[in-house]
Parts: sequence; structure tokens; C-alpha cells
Amino acid sequence: MQTPNNTTSTLQDFSRRELRDLVRAQLQSLLEAGDLRGAKAILVPVQPVDIAEAIEGLPEAMHAIAFRLLSKDEAIEVYEYLDYSIQERLIEELRSQEVRDIVDQMSPDDRARLFDELPAKVVNRLLEQLSPAERTATAQLLGYEAGTAGRIMTPELISLKENFTVAETLERIRRVANASEMIYYLYVTDAARRLTGIVSLRELVTSQPEQTIGDIMTRDVVFVHTDTDQETVARLIQRYDFLAVPVVDREQRLVGIVTVDDVIDIIQEETTEDIYAVGGGVQSGGDGYFESDLFTVARKRVVWLLVLLITNTVTGTIIKSQEDILEKVVVLAAFIPLLVGTGGNVGAQSSTVVIRGMNTEEIRALGGPLHVIGREAVAGALLGVMLGLIATVWAFFLQKNLEVALAVGVSLVAISVLASVSGSALPFLFRLLRLDPALMSAPFITTAVDVVGVLIYFNLARVILRI
Repeated sequence: MQTPNNTTSTLQDFSRRELRDLVRAQLQSLLEAGDLRGAKAILVPVQPVDIAEAIEGLPEAMHAIAFRLLSKDEAIEVYEYLDYSIQERLIEELRSQEVRDIVDQMSPDDRARLFDELPAKVVNRLLEQLSPAERTATAQLLGYEAGTAGRIMTPELISLKENFTVAETLERIRRVANASEMIYYLYVTDAARRLTGIVSLRELVTSQPEQTIGDIMTRDVVFVHTDTDQETVARLIQRYDFLAVPVVDREQRLVGIVTVDDVIDIIQEETTEDIYAVGGGVQSGGDGYFESDLFTVARKRVVWLLVLLITNTVTGTIIKSQEDILEKVVVLAAFIPLLVGTGGNVGAQSSTVVIRGMNTEEIRALGGPLHVIGREAVAGALLGVMLGLIATVWAFFLQKNLEVALAVGVSLVAISVLASVSGSALPFLFRLLRLDPALMSAPFITTAVDVVGVLIYFNLARVILRI
């Protein structure tokens, strides 16, 4: 096993993932051997985020032991990167003073996010232990609705007045920089704290010392309100390549900023929710899916599975009603799974691209819902023709019956168009009804393709086979 003394040079040879695994494995070995000094030394050259991931990979009983090896400043940084479940466990295991020091030094937005995950009794106890200033800042953020700019912003920023000179501003930055989360953007307010302009640090250092902020600031400021949805904030920062965006209240008073690191977390959370939902109605509910207990997992997934079960029952009833044609041409039943399965896949592809386009606002530039649905219908027709030709040849090769092969091929074209139209239209319909398109689309697309697809198939077969 490597000794801590030669760890620093060795760490440079590993990728970030390998680094995390190496640190976790050696940290666990040292803790199991009771070598706390060696365990502490191995963490010295490691970045806080990598330390957090290494601690998360340890057995649960070692979390608090490993965390106590860190210095106070390191502990505060590492704590903010830990998973909420581990943060909550550490609060229960650490001494009251240790918890107070860590939570009090967290940035207000990270602290508010942590409090959202903790039981109300624990939150009230921690609020009482905070310093008056931090308690006020945290209570202010918790007062805003979850999922809004007000809830995810930080009030730690540097504000200026128009009559400040560049020299005075630079001196002010030196004094208060440690109390601000972002110094690259500086915001200008009037006597009533209303936002009037913005100055970048670049503009400051390239201006003359005697110039005033009013002379160099930008007055056309992009901002959001405290009740702006967090997804809208994320898209705004992504669109303009900002490092932060100011947040104002209804009176246009500057109350905080949302920084790009928070936006990255938001995008990840929202993308995860959409992927879970598109996958068939699985709602994460804000918790890590794989950290949830099995009963919760089953409860979240069973609803839409029951919907699909009922759908399949309807499909079975339709097939039973077509017994007369199946008695005459039994082979028709062999191609039902191929048709509805292909249709479901085509519909899922259409709904996925449309839902993604909704989230990224690409659809807005394409001419609206009708244009998108029409485009997907044409795409479905092209796919249907290509797949239908292949299915026709394959069906004829298997059954040596041209009429059955044509029924399969033509039905596949019709079902592909149906699936593409359903997959592209339903997300727009659900958004109009103020429902989550990602959550609702998959089960209903399956329903439409299964039920209507089977009807199309049997009716086309009757026409082609003259039954």
C-alpha cells in the first residue's frame, strides 16, 4: 500500500474518477487500520469535491470519522458537496458546536437547499443556532416558493453607487470580497436599493481610477424576479453565457444573485426528472432514485404500469373481436407484436425530441406546434415506408403469402404515421392542459399506438384480403 508521503506525485497520474476511487480505497484502508494520521495526510492534496465523493463511497459508519479529519475550513467546503442524505446523517452524529460552525459558514443558498431536505424539527434547531445575520438571510430564502429564483439565490453580493470612483470601488472589493460569492459582476443600486446598472471586474481594472461607476456601468441589465421559475433562470444564464444573474423583488430592489454553479445543479436536476418521466412515469420526487426504498420505488412506478395493463386488456378485447378474420388467416396474429412494438418505438422517438425541444426552446424557432407535428408526420411516413418495405419482404419470405405481406407493410406505414403524430402532438396537448409532457406522454402514446394500431391492422387486412 502506498504511504501518504508519496501520494501527491502519484495522484497526478490518475483521472478524476480513478483519483476518487484511489483516495476512497486508501482512506478506507487507513481508517480500518486505525491510522488516523495517515488518513488525514492522504486528504491534504485532494480537492474538496473529490474528498466529498471519496467520503460518500465509504461505509456509512466511517462517514463521520473521515469528516472529522478535515480542518474547519476544509470541512465547510467539503460539506457543501456531500449528498443531502449524508449531510443529514452528519448533523445527527457531529457535536452541536461542530454542526453550528459548519452550517453557519455555508453560503445562504446552499444552506437553504440543505434545510429543504431536513426534517422541520432539525431545521428549527439549526436556525436557532445560527448567528442573527445568517438566520435572517436563511429565513428570507426559505420564505420564497421552492423552485423559484428567490429560493436558489444568494444575498451575498457587492453593490455599488453611481458616484463611487473606480479607485474607491476597487478598495471596497478588497475589503468585502470574502463576504461575497461573486466579485466578477458588481451591481449598481440607487438610494432605494433599486437595480440601475452593472459593472464587470474587467471594466473596473481597465478604467481610469478617477472615473465614476456611473460613467462606465451598463444600464441595460438582464435580471429576473424572485418568483421567476428556476428553469427560466437557468435558460437565461445559459443563453447569455453569464456567470450570475441579479434577482430583484417586485419593487425592482436588488435582493440577490443566482450563480452559474447553482444553474448547473438545476439543469442536472430538471434533466434527471425529465428522463425519469419519459422512461414511463417514474417521478424522482426530489430524492435520489437509487437511494429510495423499494416500496417507494414500486409505488411511483406502479401507477402507469397499471394504465398500460388496462390498455393491454383493451387491446386484447379488440383482438378477440376479430376472431372471424383470425380463424381464416391465423398468421395475421404473428405480426401484431411487430407492428405495435415498432409503432411504440417511433412514437417514443417523436415525443422525446419534441419534449427536449420544449425544454431548450428550439421549437419556438421552428414555427409552432403545427409545423412540428407536420414535420414529424412526414418523418413518420418516411420511416414507415422504409420499415414497411422491409417488413413486407420479411413477411412474404416467412409466409409465402403476398396479401398478408402487403397487409403487414401497409399497416406499418399507417402505424408509423399515427405514432409520429401522437408522439409529437401529445406533449403540446399536455402542456396546454398544464400537465407535465414528459410524465404524461409515454403511457398515452403506448395506448394510442396499441389500440388504434391493432384496429388499423385488422381493417387493412380485411380490405387487402377481401374478407
